[in-house]
Amino acid sequence: MRTGKGQVLELILEDGYRYVRVVCPPGLVPAPGQYVLASDGSESPLPLPLFHTDLAPRGFLAAVPQGVTWSPGHALQLRGPLGRGFTLPLSVRRVGLVAFDDSPVRLIGLIRQALQQDAAVVLVCDPAPDKLPNDVEVQPLSAIKEILEWADYAAFDVARENLSRLGETLGKQNQVTAGIGTQVLIRTPIPCGGVGECGVCAVTLGPDWRLACKDGPVFDWRDV
Repeated sequence: MRTGKGQVLELILEDGYRYVRVVCPPGLVPAPGQYVLASDGSESPLPLPLFHTDLAPRGFLAAVPQGVTWSPGHALQLRGPLGRGFTLPLSVRRVGLVAFDDSPVRLIGLIRQALQQDAAVVLVCDPAPDKLPNDVEVQPLSAIKEILEWADYAAFDVARENLSRLGETLGKQNQVTAGIGTQVLIRTPIPCGGVGECGVCAVTLGPDWRLACKDGPVFDWRDV
């Protein structure tokens, strides 16, 4: 983990989703599923998490947190990369990315990596972004069953409060996901980034609980 200075280079509105391009030292660029905490010098006492969506010259693209009023040139103090990101095995050839209850922006960073290792990619979400690589197939959420039967690796993005609903939606498909590499990014507030262990981001996993800020935010589905 490092700290350093970054800067907002531009804000991008694409397919109804808002992105920010951040320039920063290479060591502060998070991997897909990881995040950095950004303090912007405002009166807000809490830093904001930035999740990697793609690489960019001299930095990275990230989904814009809600309520942000940044503008190009805005200075940022960054800390990270933090947390556990996605692990895409080199052997996989069929990748399913499922945005269960929100935009797919936090999963998009996996697309480049999957295509570079000659894997086929299907993005499952409602609604779907328009500007994706031509090699990426897009399916609605109603196609989760078929995609999980096809994939040899699956990545989910889901809010903590919707974990039980995701389990109910999968139903018997949980038996299918047990046979493939399946990971889930659990979205929770992560204000301290693992420093204070404040428990705000605690996720119950069976009889235990974990802190999404440092034990996640990406977890293996078999543990969830």
